[in-house]
Amino acid sequence: MSEYTSTTEYQTIGNAPAGSIRFNTDSSKLEIYNGEQWWEIDATSPELQAGGTRGLWGGGGPSPTTRIDFVNVDTTGDALDFGDMLGNRHYMRGYGSRTRGLWGHNVESSSEISFVTISSKGNAVDFGDFTAITESGCWTGNATRACAWEGQNPTTNVISFVTISSTGNAQDFGDMLQAVRHTCGVQSPTRGILPGGWSNQPSQGNTSIIQYLTTSTTGNSVDFGDVSISESLRGHAAGSNGVRGVYGGGIRYPSGVQTGLEFITMATLGNGATFGDLTYSGRQEGGGCASRTRAVFGGAYSPSALNTINYVNIMTTGDAIDYGDLTIARGTGALSNGHGALG
Repeated sequence: MSEYTSTTEYQTIGNAPAGSIRFNTDSSKLEIYNGEQWWEIDATSPELQAGGTRGLWGGGGPSPTTRIDFVNVDTTGDALDFGDMLGNRHYMRGYGSRTRGLWGHNVESSSEISFVTISSKGNAVDFGDFTAITESGCWTGNATRACAWEGQNPTTNVISFVTISSTGNAQDFGDMLQAVRHTCGVQSPTRGILPGGWSNQPSQGNTSIIQYLTTSTTGNSVDFGDVSISESLRGHAAGSNGVRGVYGGGIRYPSGVQTGLEFITMATLGNGATFGDLTYSGRQEGGGCASRTRAVFGGAYSPSALNTINYVNIMTTGDAIDYGDLTIARGTGALSNGHGALG
């Protein structure tokens, strides 16, 4: 079978660059190469109907806001207004399927879950509630299920899940290997992975533990490896393409803010490895989202609010590149409808 790329050169399977497109004569499908494997392009995919993969940032801090912004992940430029949260929300975290974006984990200690339809601008609506009052947790998931790592203050170890296409309250999934909050998640179609965070166990401070779960089942998270950044991380951001997860920014403890990025290969247990650096001085509580080729990092706060957006090409290590700006400076979570866990 031959492959034809946008550069009008024929490529063999072994040397095609990331982003190449081919027509698979066996399946009669278009496929795109992410640097390690070929992905089928679904012509009915909402990210194509919406003009590409959309990334959304919702709520924010240090001053709570209703604002939801969006960008097209695979272009560059400033974010645009999408709609509003249910009310002023501070430090939200999000997760996206192909059609819906879920929000939760706000710092006001709430059980609220809300959602938006990613392809259509508009305001968030009520979805249901977490199993407990949550603060500063995060999401991982796949195309149909979102798992909530319900970080709280004081930190607890609850993991719950929802079926994204429905509405209703979260159900119990299992327990965290180590209870954490102020963290972020990366995911493949099978695994949800949590690198680092802030924990009260066994003593208060950042943790280097990377833990993971199998999304389609229920049960407790288990050990994956360790964050390699000195003094570990909290309040960082992440993006993943289904093969590799990239995370960074945030705060080392006790040294303070940092710009470093790390990556993991999600199918293989092990420690984080150096990726590069963000363009801006590190902040905490930024938001990250991804397409199958890019991870985008935007906003942050503490010691000051920031509206800068950066991006990296996930399969190529190196420093981040300027993307544009959010509509207002704040730190908050992000989501997309085209990341690699959606298959």
